[in-house]
Amino acid sequence: MKHPTKVFDEWAICGKDKGMETSHSDSVSEILDYALAKLDTKDMPFSFLDIGCGNGWVVRKMKEHPLCEKAIGVDGALDMIRKANTIDQGGTYFCSDLLKWFPKEKVDFIHSMEVMYYFKNPGELINHMKLNWLKPGGKMIMGVDFYQEHERSHTWPTDLGTHMTLLSEKNWISLFNDHGFSHIENFRANVHDNFPGTLVISGVLDSI
Repeated sequence: MKHPTKVFDEWAICGKDKGMETSHSDSVSEILDYALAKLDTKDMPFSFLDIGCGNGWVVRKMKEHPLCEKAIGVDGALDMIRKANTIDQGGTYFCSDLLKWFPKEKVDFIHSMEVMYYFKNPGELINHMKLNWLKPGGKMIMGVDFYQEHERSHTWPTDLGTHMTLLSEKNWISLFNDHGFSHIENFRANVHDNFPGTLVISGVLDSI
């Protein structure tokens, strides 16, 4: 099977990154609106990190927010980061294995869309974020379309020829709880027709 970053390198080269942006835009907009309404910074500036940022479209979106003082993206696919830097030459993007990457400063708000299940042990990444990326009081929110209750997604690992970790909604909630997040909330974004929605889980880091 291909490593997920190889799949996304290929997608960046052939232009599928734009399709990802289009197909995920409605879910991400709903996720960000929800998270920003609950972000515990009042009217204070905040910093934002998008993990698995692809061509940087969510980072560019957040840079437009009047209170976002810093928006950065990190991705393991080099060609995605090359594209992000080409589109947004003044942006801040890093190419790295997420489990080995450390930001210069911790952030207030972490967002992840369609990333977490590519890891064989998603809890390891959640713990790494908690310890090394997120400020105390910061918020982490993730969205996934590949999950147990979304039965039509179960063929995706075979379709794409890459590893994906299939978990239930309850499993994802437990991972956030087990790794020290509080105020855990879950909902489905962009529910329509035969799509049960993007599964969204969020949590707040009270302390380490």
